Amino acid sequence: MEMLDPLDAMLLTAELISSPMHVALALIMSPPEGMTGTAFVDEMYQQGLTASDPVDPRLRRRPHRGVETGGLWVWRDVADLDLSRHLHRLTMPRGSSTDDLWALVSELHAEPLDRSAPLWLAYLIDGLDGDRCALYIKIHHIVVDGVAGLKMIGDSLTDDPDRRAMAPFYASTQPAKYPRRRSLNPLSVVRDVAGAAASGVSLARHVASAELANIIGGLTTSTVATPFGAPHTRFNTKLSPYRVFAATSLDRKRIRAIQDAADVTGNDVVTALITGVLRDWLTKQDELPDQSLVALCPVTVRGRDAAGDDGHGNQFGLGLCPLPTAVEDPAERLRLVHYAMSNVKHQVAANGPGAMLLVLMPAVVPTALSPMLPFGSRVKPSYNLPISNVPGPQTHSYFNGASVDEIYPVSVVYDGMALNVTLCSYADRIGVGYIADRDVVGDVDDLVPLTETALAELEAAIGVA
Repeated sequence: MEMLDPLDAMLLTAELISSPMHVALALIMSPPEGMTGTAFVDEMYQQGLTASDPVDPRLRRRPHRGVETGGLWVWRDVADLDLSRHLHRLTMPRGSSTDDLWALVSELHAEPLDRSAPLWLAYLIDGLDGDRCALYIKIHHIVVDGVAGLKMIGDSLTDDPDRRAMAPFYASTQPAKYPRRRSLNPLSVVRDVAGAAASGVSLARHVASAELANIIGGLTTSTVATPFGAPHTRFNTKLSPYRVFAATSLDRKRIRAIQDAADVTGNDVVTALITGVLRDWLTKQDELPDQSLVALCPVTVRGRDAAGDDGHGNQFGLGLCPLPTAVEDPAERLRLVHYAMSNVKHQVAANGPGAMLLVLMPAVVPTALSPMLPFGSRVKPSYNLPISNVPGPQTHSYFNGASVDEIYPVSVVYDGMALNVTLCSYADRIGVGYIADRDVVGDVDDLVPLTETALAELEAAIGVA
């Protein structure tokens, strides 16, 4: 048996008292020339159930905890994987719109994954207008993080529109191998403890350094967020079982133009863009706090070429990034976001993702737990929502002749965090996915037109309209 990484075990345990912790992707496709969307989905569904390709090892195991594991979470391989439990086919009323698809995705995303089987599901869907079809895939966060998940999907696609007989997305793209196992025998436990002790001094030094940097930075500049320093918003509450999802896409050329003109990163631009969206939406609700919001931002430590099956579900650090929602000028917001994100990335790079996770856990956990406590409203949150940006395929892609027109991320929300914004690049577009609790942000689709408005305002402020 292989032990779960500590971060993955924490995510799995947190799900027992909070909301489902899976992430997802929605791909919208046009069928190959001369083939209907229904016929293509039928063919892909049958192929998916009967393909002889080896299944990716990450998708052939499930978490387990029992007396024999000493109460620790471990992975158990599933020898006889029943693909019919994981691959499903759905038909929407003919001519359904993208909004109809998002309503269906909202329902599917609200359902937790069955822990008695490997933690993933996929749905092939036909009936979209224009004879288009969709693939919705959800995978538990302990199986893959956003970067690894998009890498998995990207590896299953091709830039050749004439290629056929392609392996399903769940197939392994590498020779069959499994990550190094961490057995539960006493000697291995002693070895792990000894290794942890040997590196403990270094980790403690990095943790102390990061904590000191956050404290000093929070006292001296508005571009560093301190724990429990975010304002109360409607996002920081206990969630219902229901979800709503909306999505839009942006032209990467417009993002690049702002990036070059302002001498910042593309991630700075989209973070400032979402800051503008939140400012506009909260203003319309008459709920814009005087104090700026704070985002929880994951920073991956994976390289683009190293996001495959490395035996770890998650490889990222965390940082708190002040979002200058109290600042009116879009150009000034971008400048402040740039310095804030630079600090977050520097902290993760200098101290390591493990140290940053330890630094932020005392702030992250109470933010998630306080909505469930009777006195929770007295505890200020450390952040208001997460914002993440993950890279996807860089060229227009196809799957068995079908054009992959759009890719959208569908992330996770949990108690204390009722809105999540995730962006992913694909070819010449950037997909923006807004997932929220239905009872907290029921009008999440209102964020879509505000996204275009915020982008246009940012372009005008920088002078690249």
